[in-house]
Amino acid sequence: MAKLKLGAIGDDKPIRLTVELPAATHRDLVAYGEVLARETGQGSIDPAKLIAPMLARFMGTDRAFAKLRRPSPASGKAP
Repeated sequence: MAKLKLGAIGDDKPIRLTVELPAATHRDLVAYGEVLARETGQGSIDPAKLIAPMLARFMGTDRAFAKLRRPSPASGKAP
């Protein structure tokens, strides 16, 4: 069985953000939520609940982003 990049979706206090997605992206989110629900044994997952963990995972694995966020040795603080 394939290993998804996301695990179980936590129930954090959300910050409201409105975005417009292409219909194809929404369909993919719905499909991903269905697969993730089966894989994790959770009930139905609302596609909107997937966006934050997906973005967090994306940013957390972006090496260039992580490098730019590291404190500069000269300044001792983050950029």
